[in-house]
Amino acid sequence: MTTRYTKDHEYIRVEGDTGTVGITDYAQAQLGDVVFVDLPEVGKAIEKGKEAAVVESVKAASEIYAPVSGEVIAINEKLPDAPTFVNEDPAGAGWFLKLRIKDASELDALMSEADYKAYLETIS
Repeated sequence: MTTRYTKDHEYIRVEGDTGTVGITDYAQAQLGDVVFVDLPEVGKAIEKGKEAAVVESVKAASEIYAPVSGEVIAINEKLPDAPTFVNEDPAGAGWFLKLRIKDASELDALMSEADYKAYLETIS
């Protein structure tokens, strides 16, 4: 299992040809208390860099962008009723969706955990 990160603070945890997508702890902290999550339908094709989901907090609404292209094969059905999971456990219970990855080479453009931590130091 590998985790990769975007500069927009999404993560994708890769297992085989499946990726679990969510937002990082940094992103949830910037958003504040999450009050609503809009998830895509299972079966939807999503392109890398395009909107995959929407999250609303007490501060703002924000798009969640797909780190890679793929087909939505599962959504976190708990989030619509319990969006606070995004704040409480963004890398665990607060995941958004699972994708069947269309082109694994797209992962090469994403940051490793070490690269992401270094990136955070340049913006905080």
